[in-house]
Amino acid sequence: MGVAAGPIRVVVAKPGLDGHDRGAKVIARALRDAGMEVIYTGLHQTPEQIVDTAIQEDADAIGLSILSGAHNTLFAAVIDLLKEREAEDILVFGGGIIPEEDIAPLKEKGVAELFTPGATTTAIVEWVRENVRQPAASGG
Repeated sequence: MGVAAGPIRVVVAKPGLDGHDRGAKVIARALRDAGMEVIYTGLHQTPEQIVDTAIQEDADAIGLSILSGAHNTLFAAVIDLLKEREAEDILVFGGGIIPEEDIAPLKEKGVAELFTPGATTTAIVEWVRENVRQPAASGG
């Protein structure tokens, strides 16, 4: 595809049965205020809906917010669907209530970064700026 032009595009999503989206909205606003294009999908999204939206919107990244305890299942489902649909260039990151012992296995599955309670919006914005649209495997 080459180097993408324009602002970084991020889909912010709340998969599963979570009914609380204040944190996701705060992150969406912080990314938007930092000059990124943000597509917020709303509550109760399925992994399929999230991946469909990311592909349709030509997103560079998906930010998942999960508080329900279903992070292992939902992150894996999104990663697997991106692979199935040959959209692995869309970076997946997330946050929420994620136990420390689950972070390394999630990263091994392909989640690029996880932010737990206490992470600042500044740190998240900086991470997205530094890690989204980076060449995956450049030869130099």
